Amino acid sequence: MAQKVEQIDFVWDGVDKAGNKIKNRPISALSETIAKADLKRQGFRVQKIKKKPKPLFKKVQKITPADIAVFARQLATMLGAGVPLVQSFDIIGKGHENPSMQEMLLSIKASIEGGNTLAQALREKSLYFDELFCNLVEAGEQAGVLEALLDKIATYKEKTESIKKKIKKALTYPTAVIVVAVIVTTILLMFVVPVFEELFKGFGADLPAFTQMVINMSNWLRDWWWIVFGSIGGIFYTFFYFKKRSYAFNHALDRMLLKVPVIGTILNKSAIARFARTLSTMSAAGVPLVEALESVAGACGSIVYAEVVLKMREEVATGQRLQFAMQQSNLFPHMMQQMVAIGEESGAMDAMLAKVADFYEEEVDNLIDNLSSLMEPFIMAVLGVLVGGLLVAMYMPIFKLGEAVS
Repeated sequence: MAQKVEQIDFVWDGVDKAGNKIKNRPISALSETIAKADLKRQGFRVQKIKKKPKPLFKKVQKITPADIAVFARQLATMLGAGVPLVQSFDIIGKGHENPSMQEMLLSIKASIEGGNTLAQALREKSLYFDELFCNLVEAGEQAGVLEALLDKIATYKEKTESIKKKIKKALTYPTAVIVVAVIVTTILLMFVVPVFEELFKGFGADLPAFTQMVINMSNWLRDWWWIVFGSIGGIFYTFFYFKKRSYAFNHALDRMLLKVPVIGTILNKSAIARFARTLSTMSAAGVPLVEALESVAGACGSIVYAEVVLKMREEVATGQRLQFAMQQSNLFPHMMQQMVAIGEESGAMDAMLAKVADFYEEEVDNLIDNLSSLMEPFIMAVLGVLVGGLLVAMYMPIFKLGEAVS
């Protein structure tokens, strides 16, 4: 495999063909000598050239899966328009708004120029391009249908990212509202309730039981706030620690989430949609079923489904039909099993699975819309109990102020 070569950013001063002076114009090249040669070939006379200084505090913009999806669509469009591969990377890379993405794409371009295939160049960036992406690109290069495969990859990425965004959107709003409600409640208990407590001491009467309970909660929180916040911090730290390092923890968490009402249904149907979409894309690319199932397992977005798909792969490898392997798993619905059976009989597996993916993606969309509608009254109830309850507790003694004074 050819050694990966990184381009260097330079700035230069000089004179153009018309004799106009140029200052601090950027150029990227493999070395200063190559940069000077490129400028001379274009008719510029270089007077001074140096490496572009790096900022002291560089803000690194992350490369997101959405960036990769957009890149796949752009590259498919470029190749479809007849633009050569290397030139396509140059155009997409230099025109990208994300500096990190721009740097990565130009690095891939340099790797291709060094003699690597596109699949080999992408595998050097395995943090952003998974095995499924690379395998499909490799299949497209070998079959001479890279443009068509990139179009399928782009569609696949766009569909899966769309589902992810909708699920996150559905869960973000209620989570944010509840977090804000808890913060407001904490502020009221620690700073507002003590002011009312001092006021109530001058009433000379017993406080209502609900008000006294809130004051006791406020006193306890002010005395032991470090235990409360320390415990919350410890819970979050422990959760993310085991989520990053423990397969057993992630498996148990995934299994639990799949059983949660409404949310579990969304996650189940989302995993089925991603399974169908991924397998459809790989089947259309001509990837053998046994090999495809290994990549599909990692694309389901669920450890439970990934384990089942790998078990199905072993059964298919022994000669069993995919429909029967799915039937034994008890995870895939009957309708999907029948569609797969029709696909196996007719030899149109990719088309059948694409229809299944479309159906379950629409189901996920509808469930998410319904979830948003169901969450609104729940959120109002939480806000009413937390914030409204505190306000009622504080004003109950004031309603009895005339009785307490007399």
